[in-house]
Amino acid sequence: MGGTLECFSSFLGSDRRYKKRKQFQTVELKVRMDCEGCELKVRNALSTMRGVQSVDINRKQYKVTVTGYVEPHKVIKRVQSTGKKAELWPYVPYNLVAHPYVAPTYDKKAPPGYVRNMEVITVSSQVVRPEDQLTSLFSDDNPNACSIM
Repeated sequence: MGGTLECFSSFLGSDRRYKKRKQFQTVELKVRMDCEGCELKVRNALSTMRGVQSVDINRKQYKVTVTGYVEPHKVIKRVQSTGKKAELWPYVPYNLVAHPYVAPTYDKKAPPGYVRNMEVITVSSQVVRPEDQLTSLFSDDNPNACSIM
C-alpha cells in the first residue's frame, strides 16, 4: 500500500525540490572600457543573462550597473568572459566617509565625488575618549611622548 502512494505522489509532483528565488538587486561593477565596441560587447553579454532587468553603462566612470534577479559573482564572471577585467564597484560617495582624505580611502583614480570604500574596523569592547588620547600623548610612560615638555 505504501508503494502505491509513493508512486502516485511522484506522478503528482509533490516531491519536487524548489530552487530558492534570487533576490532583486543592483550590482555595480568597475569595468575598463575604452570604445563603443567594448561597451557593446559588455552590454550584450550582460543583457543575455537570465534575470537581468536592465544594464546601464557609464563609460566615462568605467561603471556598469546591472539590476535584476542576478548574483554578483555570476555577473562578474560573465563580464570577465568578454576579456575585460571586472571588479565590484570600490567607491562610495564622498559625503558618506568621515575622513575622505586619509591615505587608504583617497584615490586619485576615483570619479569626482567618490572615494574608495574602506570598511572601518572598530573595537567595540574598548571606548576611547578624546581626553584619554591627549593625556597619553604627554605621559611619562609613553616613549614617543612630546619632547618639548
